[in-house]
Amino acid sequence: MEAYFDNAATTKVFPEVKDLVVKLMEEDYGNPSSLHQKGLDAGHYIKETKEILAKEWKVDSKEIVLTSGGTESNNLALIGAALANKRSGNRIITSKVEHASVSSTMAFLESLGFEVVYLDVDHQGIVDLEQLEQEVNEDTILVSVMYVNNEIGAVEPIQEIAEIIKEKNPKTLFHVDAIQAFGKYHIYPKRMGIDLMSVSGHKIHGPKGTGALFIKNRTKVKPIIYGGGQQDGMRSGTENVPGFAGFGLATNIVYEDLEARIVRMRAVKDRLTERLKTLPDVYINEGEAPHILSVSFVGVRSEVMLHALEEREIYVSSGSACSSNKPAVSHVLSSIGLQKNRLESTIRFSFSAENTVEQADYAADVIEEILPVYRKYVRKK
Repeated sequence: MEAYFDNAATTKVFPEVKDLVVKLMEEDYGNPSSLHQKGLDAGHYIKETKEILAKEWKVDSKEIVLTSGGTESNNLALIGAALANKRSGNRIITSKVEHASVSSTMAFLESLGFEVVYLDVDHQGIVDLEQLEQEVNEDTILVSVMYVNNEIGAVEPIQEIAEIIKEKNPKTLFHVDAIQAFGKYHIYPKRMGIDLMSVSGHKIHGPKGTGALFIKNRTKVKPIIYGGGQQDGMRSGTENVPGFAGFGLATNIVYEDLEARIVRMRAVKDRLTERLKTLPDVYINEGEAPHILSVSFVGVRSEVMLHALEEREIYVSSGSACSSNKPAVSHVLSSIGLQKNRLESTIRFSFSAENTVEQADYAADVIEEILPVYRKYVRKK
């Protein structure tokens, strides 16, 4: 049996999405900037995808920029907002558990002279709200906090964070990396106090190389890609029409029966959790997201466990697949205070609605079988 439990890294494209992408590559392949019918037909797909996202988020389609994915969306939001608002202040706030596409961008902004404050988190990965309240001041131009942590599944109190920010400084922009939350929650950025929000297509069974950034009306953001002025000058370059169309269709499919999909994901997560909790020296790193389960198998290094499971067609992750395929100590796990023996032995299982309870049982059976063997090998070594 195959059990693909690495859906937080990427998902299998829906068949309907694949068919649509192929259709656009073979038939509706015009450049949307062209004035002829082929170009107009291609442009229709871009407009439709923005309208799909706008309807789901309860925003205006003009407030959406389509991008190459979550990393570009995060870069555009952070660099674009920082540069556009630097006359208002120099202070930026984020957390210690952000994805590399945020933390590395923050390091770049620091090199430009911006002051970046990194918020602590508790043992569950939730940001310190008291520290946030203390750190937001009149010089703070931007705060960036992820909605769902990609490694442990911590769900941040986004609306409460927004309220704290806006009460301390109404001019401070609030950016949310919602890449792991999109397709798992109904998200309404304007109601929640979000000014900028990043999402990705390939986390919801859409094509890789697709994503979007919500930019609330009148929010000042400078483009970071210049050229032909596509998307009202905010993101130049010929649009990835097949990818964007597939992204829109995937969004429709996921949100048509979101609640049922969440129930299926939660059932798989709960079954695997219950099975693994009974094993000795196995620790669950609690996270509320329905699709992410972080587990420490003390006594076996995470990369060893990953490849042992791979041999049995169980596919998992030992960290953030987006940042590197080289194993390293996770800054997220360090920030929540895990002991060294757990830092080195943590595996992430991540689920989609296509996973089954039978796959969870299969994975648990394999782990019960191999865990004592590998621990015994480590002790002998």
